[in-house]
Amino acid sequence: MPGEQPQLYETLDERFRTGRCQAGDSRLEVLYEGCRWAEGPVYVPAGRYLVWSDIPNDRLLRWDETTGAVGVFRSPAGYPNGSTLDTQGRLITCEQGNRRVTRTEHDGSVTVIAERFRGKRLNSPNDAVVRSDGSVWFSDPEFGIASDYEGHRAESEIGARNVYRVDPASGEVRLVADGFQGPNGLVFSPDERRLFVSDSVANHIRAFDVSEDGISLSGGEVFTACAQGNFDNIRFDDEGRLWAAAMHGGVHCYDPDGTLLGRILVPGTVANVRFGGARRNRLFIAADTTLYSLMMSVTGTPALPLSR
Repeated sequence: MPGEQPQLYETLDERFRTGRCQAGDSRLEVLYEGCRWAEGPVYVPAGRYLVWSDIPNDRLLRWDETTGAVGVFRSPAGYPNGSTLDTQGRLITCEQGNRRVTRTEHDGSVTVIAERFRGKRLNSPNDAVVRSDGSVWFSDPEFGIASDYEGHRAESEIGARNVYRVDPASGEVRLVADGFQGPNGLVFSPDERRLFVSDSVANHIRAFDVSEDGISLSGGEVFTACAQGNFDNIRFDDEGRLWAAAMHGGVHCYDPDGTLLGRILVPGTVANVRFGGARRNRLFIAADTTLYSLMMSVTGTPALPLSR
């Protein structure tokens, strides 16, 4: 019928409906068009703005929630991919082109927090997550050194694709998980007892147990495999469901038992999702050249407590 809206939600399990996963907006809101490849949105509550990456254009962009205005946050930016906030509200960014992880201080200066492991340059850090103890955990695939499109073509010095932890006190870069083909998104469970890591090449998500002291991992069994699309980044809501950017498969929603409950059908290729907004119930979606948002009836996990 003329004017009929395309289907936005696909229910694959009744829990997708009873859990109110499809009870939000009935359409996607376009916040910005004009990226070459949109990635890595992170919401900054203190300023009510969102920062995200436009990797091939080597820039970070900023969307203001109060006005809708979009501007350049930083350019050049080291071909940035994923970003997050630390326990002091500072921006942590994976710079694929510069092959490092950085922190943007409150005065705007940039501090390098990881660029080598055992003397060798990192491949191309992709995504990062911060634990409540202040440690920074990041994935290091080879996507940014595979070509000059999203970084700089180069050979891997490490010869592997791993996940690392940066100690908040010493700055030590520690290998915490290996055996990946293309580690990508990573997120802690709401209780921080498990770390989930997506592998875009193997196309599954692995779940690791975090040690009591919070510095090492064990396990790594497959939590779920992707039957439609390819996994990129992942996020939790506050009821323990895992939401995954699944490229041309849209956004997937998984029950804590690993069951695919349903999908959000997004035009284009979904690279990254992030809960944000004043009540953490606005899902920001980076897909191809566009930044979307969707007001939902589910809520993302609480922000990290700020250190004192």
